Amino acid sequence: MRIGVIQAMTQGPECLEVVRDFGLDVCQLMSWDVAMARDDLAQTLRQASVETGVDVCAVWAGVPGPAEWNFTHGPVTLGLVPEQYRVERVAALKKWARFAKVFGAPAIITHCGFLPENMTGANFAPVADAIRDVSSYCASLGIGFWFETGQETPVALLRMIETVGTANLGINLDPANLLMYGKGNPLDALDVFGAYVRNVHVKDGMCPVDPKVLGPETKVGEGKVNFPAFLGKLRSMGFDGELIIEREISGEQQAHDIRETVDYLRRLLNR
Repeated sequence: MRIGVIQAMTQGPECLEVVRDFGLDVCQLMSWDVAMARDDLAQTLRQASVETGVDVCAVWAGVPGPAEWNFTHGPVTLGLVPEQYRVERVAALKKWARFAKVFGAPAIITHCGFLPENMTGANFAPVADAIRDVSSYCASLGIGFWFETGQETPVALLRMIETVGTANLGINLDPANLLMYGKGNPLDALDVFGAYVRNVHVKDGMCPVDPKVLGPETKVGEGKVNFPAFLGKLRSMGFDGELIIEREISGEQQAHDIRETVDYLRRLLNR
């Protein structure tokens, strides 16, 4: 299991140099600006990857339109679930897929939103069709389409994966999100969809106590994830993907917490 970090994409190689400054050699490149999904930038960053020795294990693909990370407007703004944004977002994800292909990354990752729990409901099939449209396009390029966990229960995610049915589907498991959205326990979730986990976000957090607001993110080791048990179970299941640190704050404290998390993970993995 290689340790890496999620890194915001820039127009030049400095984004990968930041990863190297943390003493790491792998990352997920992330952007919400679809205008950056260009062949020339993919080629520039691919060359920077070679020069810095920093591998990109996936491209985290943001989509246009509103995004509210809460329980009030999140269900009607996030991912491919809201019908009014679906066509534009499918097109955006295909642009990111093209970017990932030109770069040479193995997959794109995104939040698909609050996936419907009711498979007989009116919105289930259209959401599945939209995801299949994107994943089939990714498959035609020879790359994966991976769901980041968060807004859906583990069983709802497994149901959607099996319904969509393309062979290139996978999961970027964010254990903190399962807790912060009140959707599941990371250890139990591995029993449900562990076979599909390709990358992991190393992030920690707490369960929600206000039914309108997500539980808070915390520094790794200070939340409810229980990383010693979580990593131990991943290892027992044969997981050998990347552990990508994500700390959703900014500034010096973010850099400090990332460095401490790198040390923490190295200690756990060397036990």
